Amino acid sequence: MPSWQAHCANAVVRWLMRYETNGSERTMVLMARIATATPLAFQWLRTFGVKIDRVRTESFRGEWQVPRHWEHGTILYFHGGGYIAGSAAGYRPLTVGLARLSGRRVFSLDYRRAPEHRFPAALDDAVLAYRWLLDQGLEPGSLALAGDSAGGGLVIAALLRLRDLGLPLPAAGLCFCPWTDLAATGESLRTNAERCWSFRPATIPRYARIYLGAASDRDPYASPVFGNLSGLPPLLLQAASNELLLDDARRIHHQIRAAGGVSRLEIFDDLFHDWPILDGFMPEARQALRQAAAFLDDPTC
Repeated sequence: MPSWQAHCANAVVRWLMRYETNGSERTMVLMARIATATPLAFQWLRTFGVKIDRVRTESFRGEWQVPRHWEHGTILYFHGGGYIAGSAAGYRPLTVGLARLSGRRVFSLDYRRAPEHRFPAALDDAVLAYRWLLDQGLEPGSLALAGDSAGGGLVIAALLRLRDLGLPLPAAGLCFCPWTDLAATGESLRTNAERCWSFRPATIPRYARIYLGAASDRDPYASPVFGNLSGLPPLLLQAASNELLLDDARRIHHQIRAAGGVSRLEIFDDLFHDWPILDGFMPEARQALRQAAAFLDDPTC
């Protein structure tokens, strides 16, 4: 059964859902950016004792999040927000929790967002950041990619691009509630339409089009569910049983296994999309991050 904290969070998400908009592109972007703007007080509380170093190169921006007991390994993290909202700082409650629990430092990327920078800008930034880490002398085997929602889809898209470029791949990938099908063809968009507290089915394609512009919603670098998923490193996918994007994770899981790869799918009951962002408040968020950290320690199990 969900915790009382989860019940409270679910109620808040249901209340906020009343304000989900089908307005203009500008209005949808503004509302998404307001919704993903984590209060500064919560950011500060969650990052206490963690060293934050902002990075700005000629090509991209981001920040290092280094826990006090950093032991080994690095995570390149892509935040959520539908490719139109969110930031490295705004998603610190999740990324810092992952850093602490895994004993790894995190480089959280501030990739370019739509509509100012449409597809494939976010993907280009992800690949540039990965190359930059390799140029710093990091071994691919010490690296993992991770992301939530749109960032979870970006993890898989980046792995496809890195594989196709012939670059050495990281040791593993973590995908929290990944958005992998921008064409909105998953069966769970229908079966969970009355159970999901985070989105309405009709809004998914509209958010996708803001990111895609004129690009196809079936381009594998935008919607990895339509790609060839062979040759990828081990992946962990987590999703809520009642969210619209459940099949975005489930189909990736089955396709990777069918291609001979390693994938673990963990489904949490009766939660809202992207619940790990509430680490520090919801026990279910801490549980998800603990399981993700354990997967990084042994991704082949």
